[in-house]
Amino acid sequence: MKIDDFISVHESEEVPEDADRLFQRKYGRPVPDFPHHVIATWRTPEGASLLVCYVHFTDCGDILLGGGACTNDRVLRQTLSAQRDAVRAAGGIYQHVLQWSVRHFSARFGAIFGYCGNALAERIDRAVGFQSTPHEHLLVYWAAPIDERRRRQMIAKAHSFSPF
Repeated sequence: MKIDDFISVHESEEVPEDADRLFQRKYGRPVPDFPHHVIATWRTPEGASLLVCYVHFTDCGDILLGGGACTNDRVLRQTLSAQRDAVRAAGGIYQHVLQWSVRHFSARFGAIFGYCGNALAERIDRAVGFQSTPHEHLLVYWAAPIDERRRRQMIAKAHSFSPF
């Protein structure tokens, strides 16, 4: 069994209520009311679609800021044993969604930044290909070849929004 057999990831213009509730439970505030919303759902054996992960990305022109990731462990615990094994084999639900997001957004942005103060999330970000910057908690995924001067400018721009 592969994770794509039962987990669907997509970008959405609308934020489902369950994503807003999950976000509020983790961050104590509503989901941002502007794009980009990445949603992952679990297709249950009965055919229902339940939210398992939400990540918000902010378009800043040439860079994308990723933050507000949250997973729904309550739903993940309902998955079948073989499905949980497939999720683990994929590095976890957040890693799966982040890898999807990097592939999805890389053609539009030279760099994708993450602000990460959580050791587990940082480990996952790095497994996807994010790298350190000179700023604590600010990580970057270089989506295209960019010269060093331009990289410094992009890092400074992302840092100006920190924390995001």
